[in-house]
Amino acid sequence: MTPFVVGLVTLAARADAIDPDSLRGKVMTGYQGWFRCPSDAAGMGWMHWSRDSSRVAPETLTFEMWPDVSDYSPDELCAVPGFTHPDGNPASLFSSDNAATVLRHFEWMRDYGLEGAWLQRFVVGLPGGPADAWYDSTLRVMSHVRAAASATDRVWALSYDTAAMPPEGIYDAVVADWKRLVDSGVIADPRYVHEGGRPVVQVWGFYPGNEHNRITAATGHQLVDFFSAPGPYQAFLVGGGTWTWRTETDSEWQRLYRRFGAYSPWNIGNYSLDEQGVSHASTHYWEDDRRECEAHGMLWLPTVYPGFSWDNLTRQPPGSSLIPRRSGAFLWEQFHRLAQMGVDSVYVAMFDEVDEGTAIFKVTSSPPTQAHFVGYEGLPSDGYLRLTGEGIRMLRGERALSADIPISP
Repeated sequence: MTPFVVGLVTLAARADAIDPDSLRGKVMTGYQGWFRCPSDAAGMGWMHWSRDSSRVAPETLTFEMWPDVSDYSPDELCAVPGFTHPDGNPASLFSSDNAATVLRHFEWMRDYGLEGAWLQRFVVGLPGGPADAWYDSTLRVMSHVRAAASATDRVWALSYDTAAMPPEGIYDAVVADWKRLVDSGVIADPRYVHEGGRPVVQVWGFYPGNEHNRITAATGHQLVDFFSAPGPYQAFLVGGGTWTWRTETDSEWQRLYRRFGAYSPWNIGNYSLDEQGVSHASTHYWEDDRRECEAHGMLWLPTVYPGFSWDNLTRQPPGSSLIPRRSGAFLWEQFHRLAQMGVDSVYVAMFDEVDEGTAIFKVTSSPPTQAHFVGYEGLPSDGYLRLTGEGIRMLRGERALSADIPISP
């Protein structure tokens, strides 16, 4: 691994094998793994790069940040016709349906101190879902994640995302998939995260009245009942959803939010402006969240994020949706607050989410000039991996508590 310099001290990244026997004390990152390109095994075209699977053009873009692919091998790269970097070099993207690329991403997790990944598993792409044509490809990506976690001594766990799935099909699709994966031995993977002797599984989408996440409280209770039942399919269930969960007024939603093994409020997009108009992630309610979780025997699993932007995805003018990263200060403030609280279990959103501009993996600040993209404000392409690693060290007490970013570009 490559050491990096902090002040006058050279630091090597944490590379010890991560214990899979507990979720507690883990800082893991969300891993979408949903990018495809025409030359990969999926045969699905430019999936998640473009709203037109046959081409990438300024008017078809669905992503906001251009990944830095300078480390990738030639057989991982997908040339993008018509796109060039400012220096005139042709631009390329990658596919997640490639074992070498997934391994590369997990090597970065290892080298910069992240302990593992939550593999997003989209319910719409499971058998019976409206996008079940994705299924075989997602199984390959899962296999790549398993191999990469083993090779890098990281850990992993599944995170079912119910977005866009018709509500009447959510329970059956999730339960059937979990049973398949347990019966086939996937969940017995030695690098799969457990808590209290049970495999960990996350379900995202608990947003009352949300048009994109239409899971009901009744379905949520069904899922809790299923994963709580003794037997081969029992699991430690992590719920994920609205940051206003404590103040929901519906009694069944109130009861549901307090039945999970852990709850992770999705804080992305929750921010405020100070008197100077500077953006800061909203963290004032974190102590109350933690107390409420602990009062009900649950683990509070906060999310941190580096900033946000989805102008291309939502077809808005450039800058319309931007939550500025402030050269890392936006993310560092969240790590600092958690370190003050003594919290060491965190969900980092996200590793590779360039669609919504929350990625922390290697992104170029010199993207192609043919369209609007958001970069890392001049920071090195690994700037957010380095910053996340330092945040983890601060949570662990391996770095002194500091309100200021402790590393230089």
